[in-house]
Amino acid sequence: MARMTKQNKHRKPKGLPSNEQILEFIQTSETPAGKREIAKAFGLKGQEKIALKKRLKDMAEEGLIDGKRTAYHRMGGVPKVTVLKIVAIEDGEPVAEPENWAPDSKEKPPRLMVKESKKMAALKRGDRILARNEETERGWRATPIKKLPARTEGLMGVVEKDGSGNYWLAPVDKKVRDSSPIGDVGEAEVGELVLAERMGKSPRSKVKVVEVVGDPLAPKAFSLIAIAKHGIPHIFPREVIEEAERAVDLPLSEDHREDLRDVPIVAIDPADARDHDDAIWAEPDGKGGYRAIIAIADVSYYVRPGSQLDREARKRGNSVYFPDRVVPMLPEVLSADVCSLKQDVDRAAMACHIRISPEGKVTDWRFTRAIVRLAKNIAYEDAQAAIDAGDAPDYLQNLWGAWELLYKAREARDPLDLDLPERQVKLNDEGVIEEIAVRERLDAHRVVEDFMIAANVAAAKALEAKNAPVVYRVHETPSREKLLAFKEYLASQGRKFAMGQVITPGLFNRMMKDISDPAEKALIMEAVLRSQTQAYYGPANAGHFGLALGSYAHFTSPIRRYADLLVHRALVDAYKLEQPKPKLDLPEGSGLSDRDKTALSQITDAISQTERRAMEAERDTIDRYVAAWLSGRVGETFDTRITGVQGFGFFATIDKLGGDGLVPVSTLGREYFTYDEKAQKLVGEKSGTEYAVGDRLKLKLAEANALTGALKFEVPHSDGQGVESRGNRAEPKKRSHQRKGAPKNGSKKGKGTPRQKHDQGKRGRPGNIRHQGRKK
Repeated sequence: MARMTKQNKHRKPKGLPSNEQILEFIQTSETPAGKREIAKAFGLKGQEKIALKKRLKDMAEEGLIDGKRTAYHRMGGVPKVTVLKIVAIEDGEPVAEPENWAPDSKEKPPRLMVKESKKMAALKRGDRILARNEETERGWRATPIKKLPARTEGLMGVVEKDGSGNYWLAPVDKKVRDSSPIGDVGEAEVGELVLAERMGKSPRSKVKVVEVVGDPLAPKAFSLIAIAKHGIPHIFPREVIEEAERAVDLPLSEDHREDLRDVPIVAIDPADARDHDDAIWAEPDGKGGYRAIIAIADVSYYVRPGSQLDREARKRGNSVYFPDRVVPMLPEVLSADVCSLKQDVDRAAMACHIRISPEGKVTDWRFTRAIVRLAKNIAYEDAQAAIDAGDAPDYLQNLWGAWELLYKAREARDPLDLDLPERQVKLNDEGVIEEIAVRERLDAHRVVEDFMIAANVAAAKALEAKNAPVVYRVHETPSREKLLAFKEYLASQGRKFAMGQVITPGLFNRMMKDISDPAEKALIMEAVLRSQTQAYYGPANAGHFGLALGSYAHFTSPIRRYADLLVHRALVDAYKLEQPKPKLDLPEGSGLSDRDKTALSQITDAISQTERRAMEAERDTIDRYVAAWLSGRVGETFDTRITGVQGFGFFATIDKLGGDGLVPVSTLGREYFTYDEKAQKLVGEKSGTEYAVGDRLKLKLAEANALTGALKFEVPHSDGQGVESRGNRAEPKKRSHQRKGAPKNGSKKGKGTPRQKHDQGKRGRPGNIRHQGRKK
């Protein structure tokens, strides 16, 4: 059959084209091929156009073509120009799928390799692009035309209906202030949580509902909101589940693994842990030190490079933990069963053998593939209780003895010591909140943590010794810009910070130890935290500043972190730990593939992004649970601490509970307030009343929105009564004159949300503000 190329386009066949000729033209046309273009190419007129319309309809019903009359494509193919979503980065090259692939299609969405443009920023997983597509002998290729905004950003909400019968989308994101008009409500009903997208290019255009999530206030709904809002993959494709079920049949060969089943290795985890990927053992070495084993689930044995399981794990990057559920990186048959180290059950493990010197230093290490049979799965609280009671079994006493040495070395290393409380949400079986409290920090937690750090350091150094690829966990030294901001902030509190000195974690620790007032210590601790850089994964070593370590990798959690799985594979290669070829229908090798070695930078960038996504989703969900917990206590007064100050008001958090809430400046009384940006405080121009970061005060809860997680507080007394000083701080600046050219309303763009900014007072009314020290 002749192809409709540029050379033979002028030779149009006569009469109505056959199905095959239409398909050929659609596939080879350099531009979108609709009914008009087909008719023109084949020289159709009059009744022939009518016949063509019917034929195209028949072809669509037969499943030969898809699309619309202005742009057809073959069924199972991709339109010439359409919206794609980047789903992976493979060998440094973006891979995309059509965004609007029919959900009821039995065929998998085609994958397109995307040719990146130098004029466009590097694409990452989750990006949306408008692209021109073509099918080549090597598969589908896409050329980006332009990058599109995120589809669901700010467009998750609850369907509402006004008195005129108009539908509105009320946002559940506290960063979004206004409701959006709904032009197409679909099958959604009033009160349901939905995902929507814009029907036009303008941010004010109407939206259409694209997915119904369900009841926004139903038990366990808050995690669903986060999953949908952040685009977290949470349903495993059928082929991934099937591959996982095949992988569980892989044999544990005693001939090719170290047998550690007689060693009393124990896993110490939270009482509600869903997976158990690490276990530990230690015994005295007779020389004042200890021999120890850190056994980690051998996930690389089951999840092979290039497999469906591997692709899905990389796509997810990590497991995401919510109070009511886990979105696992691996199917549960692996994560909660075969790869989970359990008592009295044989399990495949990667064993890290270390020696701990009397000074607490790890002086030797080796890695093996092993078979383990745990002596005990024990909760942190139970292990701690046994130690405190003095009747703990030998295997626990030995762990504590080894940890005392590791702790001695940790103290000498002097890593960054920030005592940051962790909120814990406890739910009953129906998903209703029973309690929200700060998670208790036990020595048992520190024991496990220091054993894991020792294994992570050993893994990094073991790979370096073989010049093998390493996925480092990097935490860089604070940047000069952050340190300058830190210095300016300390100066506003009457404290000094020299820029010329060597910056170490111990420097920050000594600074905090010198502060006796708990409120001021919390203030400085938060300032130190703000000065730190974001940790990330990468193939180039830049050390771990916070832990005061020169080489650090993540090795101990391959069930829930893809970075650890890569480290395991690198160890398999470097130390020749490959197992016999599986007889099952699975890829042969379990080491690091050549493709992954060359694309390690792109892979680590992607999993760093998925980690940040998980952190944001988990934090958003906790905020919603806190707001739901407090919704029945509106009107009560709480002990709080100011955590942030902006021109439009200040943010405060409830002691021992968390949950940041806004106090709008318009509620602070009948006087003007000056905003001192450097000192991070608001100052009453007449009374001199100050509201500064770190101040403790009693606030009344005015609002608690469980859907958005937003809280709003009010000061019970507008005369400044009840504000407790943070301790040593600079004297408040007195009334200052507004600089020439400064904005009259003084509202400063900053961290406040649009919903919060509308609470600012207007010029001439109580609660107005002026800025002091604001940069141009």
